[in-house]
Amino acid sequence: MAFIYRKEEAEKIKKGFVTFAEENPRSGWQTISYFVTLVLILIFAAWGKPKNATDFWLAIYSVKWILTFSLLGLLAIELWRWFKKDEIKQWVSDSYGYAIKILPLLFGGVLVAGFLMGRPETNAGIIPVEWIQAAVGGNSLAANFLAAISGALMYFATLTEVPILQGLLGAGMGKGPALSLLLAGPALSLPNMLVIRGVMGTRKTLTYVTLVIIMSTFSGYLFGVFF
Repeated sequence: MAFIYRKEEAEKIKKGFVTFAEENPRSGWQTISYFVTLVLILIFAAWGKPKNATDFWLAIYSVKWILTFSLLGLLAIELWRWFKKDEIKQWVSDSYGYAIKILPLLFGGVLVAGFLMGRPETNAGIIPVEWIQAAVGGNSLAANFLAAISGALMYFATLTEVPILQGLLGAGMGKGPALSLLLAGPALSLPNMLVIRGVMGTRKTLTYVTLVIIMSTFSGYLFGVFF
């Protein structure tokens, strides 16, 4: 987007339309360390048991909670040393608020995904497995494109795409199309398009939507080819 509309942005700068970001009280390496710690906590806490019982990934699984709690300790130190008291209070308040909003939607998403697609082991859902396999099975460009389009139009409440995607994979969806949907889904939705159109205008919104769909399609396709 920045490259496509670089001339327009350069004109804005010439006319004085420049925004200044709020000064960050933490250094760059502190900010990076904080976010890396949060991401690693999510990764290790959600680490599933691998099918191969003798590989490196199983070794990580066996110590996942040691790693997770060690990272939680590191996070506590980072919050204590680098954040102000008011920031920590706001952080806890926002985290609690998000949890209250997300958890009911997550449970609802699991319930709906179960009814529509069944359990991955049984596939006894309302939607026939053959339909899913015909539409997004394998790793063709058409399957990845359809998954990206579907993800772009659907509204996924935070984390509900996980159980929905698990049901689709269990019903025969290819791994490439699964990634295409997982990339386009959180980035776009029909309500999202309507909102950003009011901010950026029709032309920029169409450009943004097209870029997300194309990049999601090819990312999923390449993932399916190599993995």
